[in-house]
This record gives sequence, C-alpha cells and structure tokens, in this order.
Amino acid sequence: MNKTIGNRWLILITLAVINFTNIVDSMVIMPLGDILINDFEISAAQFGYLVSSYAFAATLSALVAFLYLDRIGRKSGLLFAYLGFSIGTLACAYAPDYISLLAIRFFTGLFGGLIGAMVLAIVSDLFLFKERGKAMGVLMAAFSAASALGIPIALFLAGDGDWHIPFHAIGIAGLCITVFVMVTFPKMQDHLTTGQPMMSPLQNIKFLFSNQNQLLALSAGFVLVLSHFMIIPFISPYLIKNVGLTQQEIALEFFLGGVATIFTSQIVGRLTDKYGVNTTFLWMMLICFIPTTIITMLGVVSLFTALTFTTLFFIFASGRMIPANSIITATAGIENRASFMSMKSALQQFAVGLSAVISGYIIHINPETDLYENYPYTAYISIVFGLLAVYLVRKLKVVKGN
Repeated sequence: MNKTIGNRWLILITLAVINFTNIVDSMVIMPLGDILINDFEISAAQFGYLVSSYAFAATLSALVAFLYLDRIGRKSGLLFAYLGFSIGTLACAYAPDYISLLAIRFFTGLFGGLIGAMVLAIVSDLFLFKERGKAMGVLMAAFSAASALGIPIALFLAGDGDWHIPFHAIGIAGLCITVFVMVTFPKMQDHLTTGQPMMSPLQNIKFLFSNQNQLLALSAGFVLVLSHFMIIPFISPYLIKNVGLTQQEIALEFFLGGVATIFTSQIVGRLTDKYGVNTTFLWMMLICFIPTTIITMLGVVSLFTALTFTTLFFIFASGRMIPANSIITATAGIENRASFMSMKSALQQFAVGLSAVISGYIIHINPETDLYENYPYTAYISIVFGLLAVYLVRKLKVVKGN
C-alpha cells in the first residue's frame, strides 16, 4: 500500500490529528479529576472507575473488532469508529450526574477503542519497518500536542469548574474531521486484494494463538501500558492536593511536557531507526523510572521543581513507547494486521482501565487532611511492569512484509 498511495504523509498527519482528539478526550478526564471529585462528591476509587469505564469499553469493542477488521476497508473502519467516538464525546457534555457520565464514557469507549487499531494498521500498511520509527514519532507527536495544546486549552475552557465545555469542543471537532476523512482519504483496501484467501474469525483466533511472536508482542504491549499508566490517573489531583499546585498550573504541567515531547519524540524516533529498538527502549525505560518515583513522593515544593520532574516524565514515558510500538507492530503481517492491532488495542485499553482501578484502590484520600496517601506504591508497581516489558520486547522478531 505504501507504493499505491501518493501522499501518505498527508494521511499520516491526518491520522495524527485524529489521534490528537482521541488522546485529548481520553486524557482530559484526569486533569479534571479534582473538579469532578468535588462536584460529584466521589471517592478516589469512584474516580478510578470513571477513568477506567472508557478503557474497559474500548477493550470489549476491540476484542469484537479483532474478528472482523481485516475483512473491511481501512477507511470504512476508521470512519465508523471515529464518528461514534465524536458523537459519544459530544454527549458527555450533557451528562447531568456521575452515573450518566460513567455510562456515556463507556459508550464513547466502545468506538474510541477501535481508533487506535485502525490508525496503527494504516500506518503499518503505509510505512515499511525501516522507516516506521519516524512515522511512530509523528503519531507520538500527537500525544505531545494533546498535552501541550489540547489539555491546557480544555482546562482553560473548563474555567472555574465547568467541565462540560471541553467535551463540546472535542465532539464538534471530531465531527468536522470525520467529514474531511470521508472526502479526502482513498479507500485503502489493498489488504483485501492480496490474492490470499481472507481468514475467518475462527482462523484469526487460531492464527494468533498459534503465533508465539505475536502473543509475546501483545504481552509486551499490555505490561508496558500497565507500567505507563500506573501513576498517571492521579498525577494532577496529587499535585493539586499534596504539592499545592493550582488548576492553572496543572495546565502549565501539560503544556511544558507536551512541548518538550513534540521535539523529543522526533529525536527518539530517529534514534530508534539508527540504533535499534532494544537499545533505545532500554535506556528510555530506565531513565523514566527516576521521574516516575520522584513524582509520587513529592511534598510541597516549588513550581519549578514540580514541573521539572513532570516534564522529564513526559519526555521519557512517551519516549519508551516509540521503539516498543515500532517492533510490536512489526510482528504482524498484512494478512492479519488490523486484527492484531485490534487485539493489541483491546489489551492495552484493558491495561489502562486496570491501572486506574488498581491505583484507585491503593491511593487513599485522608478525610482529615484531604491529602492523597500511598501514592509511591503505584511507582513501585510501575517499575516492576516496566522491567518485565523490557524483557518481553527483547524477545520479539520482525516478520516479512514489514
């Protein structure tokens, strides 16, 4: 497919924009945590459910999509997922209470979980493995832009507690982008015309579970996301209550971290292509352990100190995802690429939800001081999963056609 589509970089940038809106939607609930906990009068565990509802729904839809995505065009699958996601996000703005928002977030996740799989499948079709690090760097730049622009803007729109407005903005933007994709994208059906018979859903399952390389890749992605998200859901509420930052300073946290990773993600992508996946991934992971641990132990410190460590976390946490995803996506050939990406998305979304639930039960809000307790334990768990991810990634092999 990379030879038949002319402007593949325009497609890649559009996919990065789609990732941007999807990431902002999935992330914005976290920095709004202090507002939502106060407005709905909920516990840390209930907030964990609110974060995880989207992820668990995404897990279910991605599992179903695993059986069928390679049997439809890439464009059709992307449009279906993104339209449903945009409608669900817009509906979040009208949620009157905690239970309603929980249900609508679940609905949105049913579609949002498919987006990542379709984006990775399209990118893997467009770019060979030897240049995929650079392409993954562009996709990771969407995460950076979401942090640097999307989250601060969303928090600004939220103002003094009106959390509904960001969901309005994201939903409307998503509907506009859906129209753009509908008009400009080619059909992207090369995987349907390879001359090879299409695998049935049952054959997809048998193929995956008989392929040790892909099972290892899925396991690596799962534990990597567990490591990545173990401390993330409560970073913003912790910095507000325990460190003393304001909601506006939380926006600055995301802005600085996002701006930094816009540049560093491109560097890490090039380092991955030059020095290899394993070397780059190992160093990104090991260095990331430092800010991961320090953030969870911060007391009342200066704004400069807090932002230094959160920015370092952004840089190295996103940096470790680039080499890992480069080789994980290369364990699947074109014959089951979208199905594999769906299973990958399902497991990773489940990891996001599971990490939010685990951290929600570990962390306790002291009713007397209103401070968060036990946060460092989430960092210890993150390190263990990170080391396991390093071990699994080193065992992966690139298959032909990448």
